[in-house]
Amino acid sequence: MDKAKLKVGIQKYTMIIVLLLVTLFFTWGTQGKILLPQNITNLISQNAYVFVLATGMLLCILTGGNIDLSVGSVVCFVGAVGGVMMEKMHLPVGIAIVLMLLLGAVIGAWQAFWIAFLRIPPFIVTLSGMLVFRGLSNVVLGGQTLPIKSEAFIKLFGGGANCYVPDFLGGGDGLNRVAMAVGVIACVAYIFITVHGHMNRVKKGYETGNVGAMYAKMIVICAVILFVTVKLAQHKGIPTSLVWVLIVVLVYGYITSKTTVGRYFYAVGGNEKATKLSGINTDMVYFIAYTNMGFLAALAGMLTIARLTSAQPTYGQNYEMDAIGSCFIGGASAYGGVGTVPGVIVGAVLMGIINQGMSIMGTDQNMQKVVKGLVLLAAVIFDVVSKKKSE
Repeated sequence: MDKAKLKVGIQKYTMIIVLLLVTLFFTWGTQGKILLPQNITNLISQNAYVFVLATGMLLCILTGGNIDLSVGSVVCFVGAVGGVMMEKMHLPVGIAIVLMLLLGAVIGAWQAFWIAFLRIPPFIVTLSGMLVFRGLSNVVLGGQTLPIKSEAFIKLFGGGANCYVPDFLGGGDGLNRVAMAVGVIACVAYIFITVHGHMNRVKKGYETGNVGAMYAKMIVICAVILFVTVKLAQHKGIPTSLVWVLIVVLVYGYITSKTTVGRYFYAVGGNEKATKLSGINTDMVYFIAYTNMGFLAALAGMLTIARLTSAQPTYGQNYEMDAIGSCFIGGASAYGGVGTVPGVIVGAVLMGIINQGMSIMGTDQNMQKVVKGLVLLAAVIFDVVSKKKSE
């Protein structure tokens, strides 16, 4: 029995173990450079769009292993339109942000309509969208780069050198006190939620699992949180892009795990026919998933043009691959119905560490693509083999 539990535990935390091993490898390979405070900050800022897109992609994948190939082009198009609105039409930043989010949602709804109500395969619809919105990006920008000069927009979405949460606690000793405070508060909140949830399950007579494993997990997660926040505090503090990532992760983590709508995604992916017979509008579940993907692609577009301080027709290339890869590496099933937001974040971090580690080591760009492709294939093979064994 213990061996069976151990096997299940190893399967459950496989990607976390892999993430730890990969981090240790690149720490050795880069002589510790990958763990320098500035590189930790860069890892977050450069991969903020991956975290956001992968969270949205998870909802699409949950519906049955479906994907959205258009997100990179939508990121580019929304960024291009937003750049034109702010820099050429001189619209106020607040209005431009709202219009960009609305544009992303409308694009998502447009594609969702064909997928959900006419049942055109998502692969075809989003492949079409990938071509259409890439072409429209070139039309909007005239094939040229458009500089983004709005300081308010750049600071709000994490671009430039000074885009960090202000240290209003009066740090000045080389350690950002706000970052440290956030780390401590996050640990306390996590411990409280975990212990409170455990106590509720005990009161209701539910199975609680191994208490020692729960406390070990708490210690490890709190150690990681404190390690990251200390590294951020040693640089310039918390990047504003990280704030947006945390908002997305917390909101969608709650939706997928605690709400009825969130459970619908899993139900559709698990058995769509049975879900439909139970009275759930499965068409609307598809519609919500792809409309939401467009909305989050718009947010990723804003994060992209803010970080790069420009809009360009080539932005967003291969973003869809990063998002899809993060989902499958993070434990989402290629068949749908399985996957979590925390798992997706683990997958995105793993992809980010591989990218950054190989860059620091001077690995050729082509070899980097080879490694990422093999990692993705290995993750999907693991999923397929595990599913067959369980059957």
